[in-house]
Amino acid sequence: MANQRHYSPIDRLLLQADTALRTLLPFSGQPYRPSPAIVQQEAQLDANTTRHVAGLMRINHTGEVCAQGLYQGQALTAKLPQVRDAMEHAAEEEIDHLAWCEQRIRQLGSHPSVLNPLFYGLSFGVGAVAGMISDKVSLGFVAATEDQVCKHLDEHLQQLPAEDQKSRAILEQMRSDEAEHAAGAIEAGGFRFPAPVKFGMSLLAKVMTKSTYRI
Repeated sequence: MANQRHYSPIDRLLLQADTALRTLLPFSGQPYRPSPAIVQQEAQLDANTTRHVAGLMRINHTGEVCAQGLYQGQALTAKLPQVRDAMEHAAEEEIDHLAWCEQRIRQLGSHPSVLNPLFYGLSFGVGAVAGMISDKVSLGFVAATEDQVCKHLDEHLQQLPAEDQKSRAILEQMRSDEAEHAAGAIEAGGFRFPAPVKFGMSLLAKVMTKSTYRI
């Protein structure tokens, strides 16, 4: 994906459309790494617990859809090639998370959120605008977003039943990757957003989590 910077604007738009389809269509995201859940035994969960875990994993899946939209929007408008490459590399790792969450949701007998196309479009737009403002703001937005994701993952890890080691293994690996993305964005020169901005982002994140838990 790093060679994408050599493509024409039209080629880049076509690649963005392809990425959007691979993000939103069922079973189209192919992970680069195997799911950490494959080495864990399936737990016997009652119906209510299964629905709750599926809801949590659906939230996390939509979060990864948002991350794809954000990174792709930023990569499209990033000014420096190295920033664009960093966004594209992070997007590749997020594809792992996307596929892992979808696999787990299906194992739990549920489905991804029907609201994913809406959240992808909104995130893509936000990412593109951030990239047009400046790479510093774009990287800062990545760091602030990943910080929010880490907080949600911590909450979900606390809510998971102890016996569900499959879901836990996925979320723990995601937590590690997201923390690296946040730190890397700041190290690359990202702007540290003030607390009021982060608070506003947390409110928007709550809208996403509340709406996608069931649908």
